[in-house]
Amino acid sequence: MTYRIAVVPGDGVGPEVIAEGVKILNTVEANCPELRFEYTYFPFGCEYYLKHGRMIDDDGIERLSAFDAIYLGAVGYPGVPDHISLWGLLLKIRKSFDQYVNLRPIKLLNGAPCPIKNVGQKDVDMLFIRENTEGEYAGEGEWLNKGTELEVARQVGIFTRKGTERVIRYAFELAKREQKTLTSITKGNALNYSMVFWDTIFRQVALDYPDIKTSSYHVDAASMLMIRDPGRFQVVVASNLFGDILTDLGAEIAGGIGLAAGANLNPERDYPSMFEPVHGSAPDIAGQEKANPIGAIWSVSQMLDHFERPDLGEKVLKAVEGVLKEGIALTPDLAGKAKTAEVGDAVAAQLASLIR
Repeated sequence: MTYRIAVVPGDGVGPEVIAEGVKILNTVEANCPELRFEYTYFPFGCEYYLKHGRMIDDDGIERLSAFDAIYLGAVGYPGVPDHISLWGLLLKIRKSFDQYVNLRPIKLLNGAPCPIKNVGQKDVDMLFIRENTEGEYAGEGEWLNKGTELEVARQVGIFTRKGTERVIRYAFELAKREQKTLTSITKGNALNYSMVFWDTIFRQVALDYPDIKTSSYHVDAASMLMIRDPGRFQVVVASNLFGDILTDLGAEIAGGIGLAAGANLNPERDYPSMFEPVHGSAPDIAGQEKANPIGAIWSVSQMLDHFERPDLGEKVLKAVEGVLKEGIALTPDLAGKAKTAEVGDAVAAQLASLIR
């Protein structure tokens, strides 16, 4: 089976960590003769914007639509406003390809550090499903009377029944398959339209899954409980904004943002899904070979899951755990001295031995 992958290394440390993810895919290919990966690289990102005035070609979305998956490095760099880089590439891809599920594992790998005392692997094993195409990131609103005393900015969240119900139902199906509990995160006491709407649909969908134990928390309470009692969270579903914030908090609990990965899924597979580390472009360390590639490698594991090879996705994570436990090939964010490529080499070596 041959999979076509569109590689968008992006900005800052993106190209450095993506190279290590491709190294892992090449290791899989070298040891699994039934699999082949074909890569096409695209230069889209902030440097492209500075040259051409846009983050992606006018026909870029159409060209990306031909691939089985998109592998994205990072978006953002000094000189390009964050809202330009985000809306011009990352959110454009998510919305154009209806990647309405953002899947973020918050899992403490064996060997990864946890800043919370007396918390172990069994306590940090969450799977966040974040609504990924509407909600607070719908991009609706207006900015009136700029620069005057009557200046007003209005940001509008858009929550549709279709968009809300499908992501909640996806979360219930996942919880059912994994035989886990499901928690919904909202703020219905203050957001009296959007979040009350979300809470209502969550209760309605729950009627179809009577065997799933459910909970609902306000986002502020959930953020405290994730630190004080992370073990109570298993599968979690949240809106675009709340899911974004809480998963970064979760990343720190699970060893640091350098280990964090995310999948942007179109579950129906009508369009390509996208896989990425979520640490950002980190321009302060770009080109210094200090970037942690584990988040990018973990996103390769998610890609393999999406390609219906969870056996290989699990082996990639086992290889990462092997490197973390050895404690030799670690980047500075994990108190090590290894270079980015050295971590990738170590994971690839572990993976090759696990597949053979």
